[in-house]
Amino acid sequence: MATLPALEKPPAALAETPVARPQSGWRKHWHLYAAISPFYLLFLCFGLIPVGFSLYLSFHRWDGLGSMEWAGLSQYQYLLGDSDFWTSIGTTIVIWALATFPMIFLAMVTAVMLNSAVRFKNFYRFAYFLPNVTSIVAIAIIFGSVFSTNFGLVNAFLQAIGFDQIAWLNTPWGIKIAIATLMTWQWTGYNAIIFLAGLQTVPGELYEAARMDGAGPVQTFFRVTLPMLRPVVLFVLVVSTITGLQSFSEPQVLLQNTSNDSTFSGGPGHAGRTMVLYFFQQTFDNNDFGYGAAVAWGIFLVVVLFSIINWRLVQRRGED
Repeated sequence: MATLPALEKPPAALAETPVARPQSGWRKHWHLYAAISPFYLLFLCFGLIPVGFSLYLSFHRWDGLGSMEWAGLSQYQYLLGDSDFWTSIGTTIVIWALATFPMIFLAMVTAVMLNSAVRFKNFYRFAYFLPNVTSIVAIAIIFGSVFSTNFGLVNAFLQAIGFDQIAWLNTPWGIKIAIATLMTWQWTGYNAIIFLAGLQTVPGELYEAARMDGAGPVQTFFRVTLPMLRPVVLFVLVVSTITGLQSFSEPQVLLQNTSNDSTFSGGPGHAGRTMVLYFFQQTFDNNDFGYGAAVAWGIFLVVVLFSIINWRLVQRRGED
């Protein structure tokens, strides 16, 4: 019976060669992590660390120069009973409502017109988007002249049609209307471009079906266009809420020469003092950095609360 040949032993060099292990994820892709690391380092230095420090600061009393003094929850307790803070919340909400709802309506109408335009589409898009990229300081200075009592264009128009002059920047409701008009003019074009992008995603077959069913332009808009744009409307409303409730530059620049009080007073009678203006007044006029940090976190909670309310309202209306 034949015997099988003996298997040869592998050379010692091959037997002792270790098997290479696959590198772990971060070691294999370290160059990709290094490429995106600048963003996270900048966010850590100028975003996360300042936010954490502001929360820490809200539990202390500090004038910006001396040593910090532990205050516990006393800053927040005082904030809950601060009538000026609650008044600034009410002022901010009124200005936000006066600016946001007309702005969304005008942006929607503008987007529909741009979507149906045949010639010069790119020019119209640029023209409507231009106010959003213009310096807010320059815009506020121009609107200060437009709403001037003696030489403003608005009062000139009112006098031309037989009405009396209105001291827009010296009366409570005039101040709010002027700020809201500025914000509406600034953000209408930006949101119109967003609505236009949403309109261009609506399938044309839906409009064809609506026309075959005998639907007119108004019925087509409310039954086809608006339901299809619900996610876009939700986005615009939430973003407008976040930006509107944090308005600062508009009232600060527009009203800086209308009061003998501080730069952050919000005009005569504090009629235009928004939440962020109140935060700046407490922090930089009163040098109360601890209470200013508590006010900032109160503003954050108000913005989050209103964003959630708007999101829930739009979602529920869409489900109905």
